[in-house]
Amino acid sequence: MGDLELLLPGEADVLVRGLRSFPLREMGSEGWNQQHENVEKLNMQAILNATVSQGEPIQELLVTHGKIPTLVEELIAVEMWKQKVFPVLCRVEDFKPQNTFPIYMVVHHEASIINLLETVFFHKEVCESAEDTVLDLVDYCHRKLTLLVARSGCGGPPEEEGSQDNNPMQALQKQAELMEFEIALKALSVLRYITDCVDSLSLSTLSRMLSTHNLPCLLVELLEHSPWSRWEGGKLQQFEGSRWYTVAPSEQQKLSKLDGQVWIALYNLLLSPEAQARYCLTSFAKGHLLKLRAFLTDTLLDQLPNLAHLQSFLAHLALAETQPPKKDLVLEQIPEIWERLERENRGKWQAIAKHQLRHVFSPSEQDLRLQAQRWAETYRLDVLEAVAPERPRCAYCSAEASKRCSRCQNEWYCRRECQVKHWEKHGKTCVLAAQGDRAK
Repeated sequence: MGDLELLLPGEADVLVRGLRSFPLREMGSEGWNQQHENVEKLNMQAILNATVSQGEPIQELLVTHGKIPTLVEELIAVEMWKQKVFPVLCRVEDFKPQNTFPIYMVVHHEASIINLLETVFFHKEVCESAEDTVLDLVDYCHRKLTLLVARSGCGGPPEEEGSQDNNPMQALQKQAELMEFEIALKALSVLRYITDCVDSLSLSTLSRMLSTHNLPCLLVELLEHSPWSRWEGGKLQQFEGSRWYTVAPSEQQKLSKLDGQVWIALYNLLLSPEAQARYCLTSFAKGHLLKLRAFLTDTLLDQLPNLAHLQSFLAHLALAETQPPKKDLVLEQIPEIWERLERENRGKWQAIAKHQLRHVFSPSEQDLRLQAQRWAETYRLDVLEAVAPERPRCAYCSAEASKRCSRCQNEWYCRRECQVKHWEKHGKTCVLAAQGDRAK
């Protein structure tokens, strides 16, 4: 790793050992902010480890210290905060903070955790170390993918646009909505990695995936809608690396990463002996699954040859008799994190929001500057560039960029005109980052 190393082995061990679950009331507090920064550091280090194809100390540490269940609980806790508490904050008419970055950090925390889980769940031992919380994680992924399909049916993901007429909280709501799309795509990858372990998953988890949620049919819906692809001005665009980019005509038949994740998940859920023994092929399921035959072209089979087995399975399914829904009496585990958190906080959403508004999300100017300095130390530019999935792209038009904002050094642009047009959106963040640099 050399110069790209962000954390020494001893530092990473300390950060992993210190991971813990926070009550919803404490989200955004000083201790919570410290853990958020630690998660970001672990996330970036895990990506660096994978990028240079060396050992996976972050993944190993998380397994050794049994911290995957902690991350899953934190993921679901911040998801609940965003659904139950964040809307209450946004409805407070006289709450117009000068800077919404402290609230943004809580909103962004879900993306940080799901990104870390996406990086480490590639390894089967991580899935196994999740223990019973894998049920909660399956439910989480199902919620995100269901929302993704629903939004695709209503015109696709929200567009990023100017918000000069909105107050700061309305602008933050828009950012959270945009972020939700990326989170759902990360959840798709995590779900695919869980299906890689289908031969070692508990019967309760398999039943949850195949019977309760009918994930194969949901994945078919995703392939049909393909929310990560769109046509703009007669050109095909795909979403990858947090941006939409135009696909060259010669590359349009190439399988995208996200489409590949869906196909692999379907392969695992339909062709593994363990899943086949549990999946009830009703007439509804049969009708949905047979839609896949239209997608299994020679071009696709050339890129994923194993799908020939899926093609054969579908040919057999077309001739097979459907099964009636099973009514077996089975004692199964159920996910408990969401239900427990909701039970513990039911009726307290207003009180939590009021407490956080008064004690957490109204920092002084000095507190903001100190926090800005810590953020600048966490998000080192050399590391951010190393973990970037592709070459920098213009923050305004998404073209390949070579010029960086001279003030904050964070955003990239392809030309001066794009920087000027983007300043209205970028200005506040730029000033805050510059203050952090001066504080150092």
